[in-house]
Amino acid sequence: MKQLTFLVKPASSLCQLRCRYCFYEDVAQCRETKSMGVMGRETAERLLKAAAEAAAPGDLIQITFQGGEPTLAGLDFFQDFLRMEEELLPTSVSVHHSIQTNGMALTSEWAEFFHKNRVLVGLSLDGGREFHNALRVDPQGKGTWNRAMTALALLDRAGVETNLLCVVTGQMARSPQKVYQSLNKLGSHPLQFIPCLDPLEAPRGSMPYSLFPQRYGHFLCGLFDCWYRDWQAGHYVSIRLFDDYLRILAGMAPSTCAAAGACGSYLVVEGDGGLYPCDFFVLDEWRIGNIHEMGVEEAVNSPQIRRFLAQGHTRPRTCKQCPYFALCRGGCPRDWTDWGPQGENYYCPAFRQFLDYALPRLQEAAAVLR
Repeated sequence: MKQLTFLVKPASSLCQLRCRYCFYEDVAQCRETKSMGVMGRETAERLLKAAAEAAAPGDLIQITFQGGEPTLAGLDFFQDFLRMEEELLPTSVSVHHSIQTNGMALTSEWAEFFHKNRVLVGLSLDGGREFHNALRVDPQGKGTWNRAMTALALLDRAGVETNLLCVVTGQMARSPQKVYQSLNKLGSHPLQFIPCLDPLEAPRGSMPYSLFPQRYGHFLCGLFDCWYRDWQAGHYVSIRLFDDYLRILAGMAPSTCAAAGACGSYLVVEGDGGLYPCDFFVLDEWRIGNIHEMGVEEAVNSPQIRRFLAQGHTRPRTCKQCPYFALCRGGCPRDWTDWGPQGENYYCPAFRQFLDYALPRLQEAAAVLR
């Protein structure tokens, strides 16, 4: 059995917010065509046919919708997409769906659709009102915390499985305990914390929201203290980075490509059908082709993919001497200062600081998991 994963951008880089740190807005600005537009029915149909051609009986197809803001494609698009799935995908394969959203367009109808079709929803929510409203703003510069809270209430009321995704900025990293407590007060939701990215063309640490390694290390240590106290009390809070470390220590496969130390686990499908190897590199230089012109097998064996994988698999030279490489595995290339041996993971000091501090307790929890 194999898993085919597609990260689909049905509304390309379109978004109704103006989050000041948005990495995909930055990526879109760095390519010739900023927005590939809303995905048409013909492109969606071709994608599903290509997935059907590549899948064998017993395989799993994972379709994740991201953006920009994917809900801007409209609920009708998603309803039609799932109807086409029933017609085009063989019953011998399993299909899982997820979506990452800012929640601004969600209504009870959206929530009912997600629940009925068992769509896992990731809701972007930055740690608390103060942090969220500082950077996750609408075109008028107004904070969107209250609207995100309304979306979460709709999802919870409908029984939708929901994860909370939090972007860690320099300001937020000062208050790990406050962030942890704020998010846990919202209910029992798995949490994912991702370090804020500086723009591609900007020097590291040059933005008002930039996250410095030492500050990120402080955040991870404080976050872990909160997590560990809850774990000792019999209350497990799923935090994706900690989950991955625990899985690795317990001899299991991690859930993310960054923790696995291997790129190329999915295909990005842009609004026009354009194919790319990674969400962080939807750039002209990494464009593989178009789903209208090639199948999945041809795409994943293309020269562009092979070049991307070769560069992504060459870990920074500093990884070879690192005692934590078996856990960290070099991290995501988007965090590297350069490709290949000459680079290093910008957040390497943060991960070293965290693992120096937390590893014995991680091993203790992993022993229970094992």
